[in-house]
Amino acid sequence: MFGFKKKNDAKNPEPSSAATVTLSERLKRTRTGLFGGLFSRNKTVIDNATLEELEDRLLLADIGIKTTDQVIQLLKAESKNNSSANPLEQLKQVLHPTLKKVEKPLIIPDIPNKPYLILVVGVNGVGKTTTIGKLAKRLQTEGKSVMLAAGDTFRAAAIEQLQVWGERNRIKVVAQTHGSDSGAVIFDALKSARANNIDVLIADTAGRLHNKERLMEEMKKIHRIGTKFDADLQSEVLLVLDAGTGQNALLQAKQFNEMIGVDGIVLTKLDGTAKGGIVFSLADELNIPIRFIGVGEQVDDLRPFNAAEFIDALLVAEE
Repeated sequence: MFGFKKKNDAKNPEPSSAATVTLSERLKRTRTGLFGGLFSRNKTVIDNATLEELEDRLLLADIGIKTTDQVIQLLKAESKNNSSANPLEQLKQVLHPTLKKVEKPLIIPDIPNKPYLILVVGVNGVGKTTTIGKLAKRLQTEGKSVMLAAGDTFRAAAIEQLQVWGERNRIKVVAQTHGSDSGAVIFDALKSARANNIDVLIADTAGRLHNKERLMEEMKKIHRIGTKFDADLQSEVLLVLDAGTGQNALLQAKQFNEMIGVDGIVLTKLDGTAKGGIVFSLADELNIPIRFIGVGEQVDDLRPFNAAEFIDALLVAEE
């Protein structure tokens, strides 16, 4: 979108062993909140009592009324039409299509007019800076050269935090002083990235100004910087959301998408919340690609979103 053409504190930590931790383990709180005690290995049918409790669980997990009702109605039909199937398999058949449609990985195109710009947006506290650091590391392991732009000049600690990630990953960070014009920072970073033939420029942005209108106007201003730099610049607007905020995350996604357009979502902190059901609401109501999920603190805990893997991790039969 964006108006362009599309298309732990160790100084230099090595990739962690976090990838060996199963997604099922990371999603334990969400799984327990949604399905804990509902499905055992010997359960052979979904009865009315199970449906009623499941409906309550879905609502408490912030899936939302609209999506919850859709899931329950589809599950009723599935259990009737495919009564011989295991209840967990029936539920998987209902949930998978909703998430599969937003399973679209972030692919950096091989382009002549580098850099590819990733503008990271979202309100304060959702984990933008940490996501940027982890994403930069992931792109490096894929063989991409990366540069960072400290475009959040309003929050005093944001510049320093991004610089720490730059040091960890041995990546240049273009920054100015606190209170500087964020658009100017990103414009300078684009010039530097092009001069140095950098593949990807990841730009941080402000997450909080005095009110929502000011924040969105600032975002609009920043996205015009890319067009000013190069009308053919290719880009991604990546929205970071905190899964623990539930329906508020859905509201944020709607606001950012309406004001500046969102190309992809990163859903963070899924390992620490029982409200991870918001992923279903996001998929059902907005249909914006979910690029990554954050399931821990380690650098490898930013994982590409895979619908089947995610649902399998949530639907584990109990003894």
